[in-house]
Amino acid sequence: MRVLMTGADGYIGTRMGGVLIDAGHDVTGLDTGFHRSGWLYHSPEPRPSVTTGDTRDITPDDLHGYDAVVHLGELSNDPVGELNRDLTYQINHRATVRLATLAKAAGVQRFVHMSSCSVYGASGDRPSSELDTPAPLTAYAESKVLVERDVGSLADDDFSPTFLRNATAFGASPRQRFDLVVNDLAATGYLYKEIRMTSDGSPWRPFVHILDIAGAVAGVLTASRDAVHGQIFNVGSDEQNYQVRTIAETVADVIPGCSLTFGEPSPDRRNYRASFEKIRALLPNFSCQWDVRRGVEELVRTFEAISFGEVDYRSPRYSRVLQVKHLLSTGQIDDDLRWTYPAD
Repeated sequence: MRVLMTGADGYIGTRMGGVLIDAGHDVTGLDTGFHRSGWLYHSPEPRPSVTTGDTRDITPDDLHGYDAVVHLGELSNDPVGELNRDLTYQINHRATVRLATLAKAAGVQRFVHMSSCSVYGASGDRPSSELDTPAPLTAYAESKVLVERDVGSLADDDFSPTFLRNATAFGASPRQRFDLVVNDLAATGYLYKEIRMTSDGSPWRPFVHILDIAGAVAGVLTASRDAVHGQIFNVGSDEQNYQVRTIAETVADVIPGCSLTFGEPSPDRRNYRASFEKIRALLPNFSCQWDVRRGVEELVRTFEAISFGEVDYRSPRYSRVLQVKHLLSTGQIDDDLRWTYPAD
């Protein structure tokens, strides 16, 4: 299958490209290049060729000849989305609907969109399923819901969109992120042998390794049309619904000599678990191969191999909101998040 993957140079895309290539797909990447400076380590995994471009500027000609679009190329988390809510809706909602509409017109048969379990907001202790009414708390999460609605309405006999509500991602990537809870706690524990939680860690979150997200995409691309046509799937596993305090305890247990303390309850209202019954039923060949402990062990091995230090950990290159703020403050991108001169 010939696949166009947007966001190919991002945290997930950098590893997903190799997974899809190994699965036999012909993959081409597209990426704005905002986070290319964040290259933590080199990897032997195959990578697709990547063109620098903005999904807002895609033309019909750019999409001809592809069998599928895998769309990761959006503003990537809640804090970035809150920098400019209107721009978040422009990029994460309207530009995505436009991309899907053009893809359909160009004869692309499948469209796989990276949604998020954050659409469940503050559902509490009961695991949320795809049938539950979303309750997004941020512009980022609300944009995901709007895309599911509007791109879903494009589904017909010739165009099959699928929406993957990924759990909170973790794991090592050349294009690393330390603004994700597992990765951040692992880096803190490794560097300082101490984790001081600023909250009590009581909120629930579902978690999933980035290679398992890639595996879910690979599964959707090879699944029968009937299994994935217009479907929404939570991506993860029931065993990986954790309270954040359990994540911190796991990190402290993996790293010898790491101490752990907790703080007061957090004002962050996001608190949700997810059910993964549907993806097990409709994509029986998909299952998560990673749990948080194994992911932390992978991160620690990576840190040891590259002599990971505080300069790496504190660099804005490995935080999505800090990198965007850096590009804005240095005039490299404008207020519409467009390059002011050609990217490297």
